[in-house]
Amino acid sequence: MFDPVIAPSGTLLGLLQRGRGDGTLHALAAPRAEALAALNHCVLSDPRQDWQVENRSLYYARLYLDLHGGLEEIEAHLFGADDVLDTEESRTGLALAVLGHLAAYGREDALALLRRYAATGSNWAWALDELALRDDDSGLRGLAAPILARFPATPEGDAELAAAVRDAFEPRPWRLWAEDRRETIGARVRAAREQGSFDRWQRQLRPTGPRPGWSVQAVFEWAQEGLDRGSPLHVPAARCLTAVAGPDDRPLIVEAARGGPDGARCAALHYLAEARDPAVLDLIEAAAVSDSRIVAEAAVAAFERMCGDAAVDRARGWVHRPDPLGASAAGVLACRGDARDATLVLGALREAVRSDGPDAPSLYTLVDGTGRLEVACAAPVLRHIYRETASSQLRGRTARALAATDPSFATGFAVECLWDCEETTREIAALHAETGDVRVAERLRRLAADPAEEDEVQSAVRSRIGPDLPKV
Repeated sequence: MFDPVIAPSGTLLGLLQRGRGDGTLHALAAPRAEALAALNHCVLSDPRQDWQVENRSLYYARLYLDLHGGLEEIEAHLFGADDVLDTEESRTGLALAVLGHLAAYGREDALALLRRYAATGSNWAWALDELALRDDDSGLRGLAAPILARFPATPEGDAELAAAVRDAFEPRPWRLWAEDRRETIGARVRAAREQGSFDRWQRQLRPTGPRPGWSVQAVFEWAQEGLDRGSPLHVPAARCLTAVAGPDDRPLIVEAARGGPDGARCAALHYLAEARDPAVLDLIEAAAVSDSRIVAEAAVAAFERMCGDAAVDRARGWVHRPDPLGASAAGVLACRGDARDATLVLGALREAVRSDGPDAPSLYTLVDGTGRLEVACAAPVLRHIYRETASSQLRGRTARALAATDPSFATGFAVECLWDCEETTREIAALHAETGDVRVAERLRRLAADPAEEDEVQSAVRSRIGPDLPKV
């Protein structure tokens, strides 16, 4: 999937793409046609940085309900020619998930679209999973024939059917179809289920790949063979070293970490880091400037996995380095440092935003660190990240840090977070938003009564409902 183009954060489209609570509030205040156009743009052109992690579907579905939006644009998107040409899940997944939520809210037109797409669309498995959660038995039984028709009655078709049944995220439709008395339906599904169970059993018995011999040198050779094939194995190789290495093997492992072949060197660095060997920090420092990219990356990764005071002390000396090891050191201080490291973490946070922008991968750990260390003077840069980042995951972590550092959070960002696309962010807002705001009181009541809302959010909401906020 190509990287989405995100509009500026001050525009209605930019707010909706980011899944910010202010997006919903601005959309409800904007002309309805403009709001629906922006909403359809988001649903049909998935704006998420990571569509497998970030949430948007419930957020957009709720806005469709509030705007009384039609589904003509979604229908055209699902049943257009691109559905045959581009079968990637990311093209239609968000639209199907939105339809699933709308169906759960009682929108019969959304349910009809899901049934139709499950019968004819390329991403039928996703649509079927949505229906498995929302449709009745009669509706699901009506899909048995068109879906099984996708699999010809040949050995190849039967194998594909068995794989589809085995890998189904929601098994309910297949269980219903297995009860069908028709030979072409029930018998085929039962056979496919049996074959899928047999395939799973075979996979459990079959070796998954080459295994190293039971010696340190054999493990090093195995790690190098994997690297030569393009499959880095230094992390599992380090675990193998834990099983086979004894005290007498330390000189060989240290020598490999100092200058062995890349595969062996990476495995040795990880092993020594896990063992907290007294020489490992010097070895990591030397490897971090290696001409080999894989060795330098492995050195940084090994350091990030280290615990203990020695790693934190060394991080304080490395945090000013203008290289990946310096960035890693800042992350270690953010995760495991103490109050004396607050200034260093704040400096690293500011530098990351200045150098790499509000979506830098290093910001996740640094934002968490400013909240953990309660760095009050970090609030301005945290507010900037909150407004500008395109990642709803990072924004949620920033909201949590603001709750710990910004006295104005309860009356500011916490209010809009009640409409955020991420349930963890809504939970933070429910715990902190100032209930004196009439919008907060009404929103808390609505979240408490919404059957689609997550249990954690509703628990947080109900913990705030008191005499001044009558229970639903």
